[in-house]
Amino acid sequence: MPKLKTNRAAAKRFRKTGTGKLKRNKAYKSHILTKKTRKKKRELRKGVMMDKTNEKVMKKILPYL
Repeated sequence: MPKLKTNRAAAKRFRKTGTGKLKRNKAYKSHILTKKTRKKKRELRKGVMMDKTNEKVMKKILPYL
């Protein structure tokens, strides 16, 4: 059985937690920040867990994460 390739784009965007769940950062934090409120920008800093519906696919493209 050959080795599996990790999707490098996904590997840069997701981290695995101690319990095996995938953690991601929120979008909309890179530009056009002037019209966003201070509260909104503060909330966008926090990481969130990967949605359950996508987790199976993500674990397939990130076999060694």
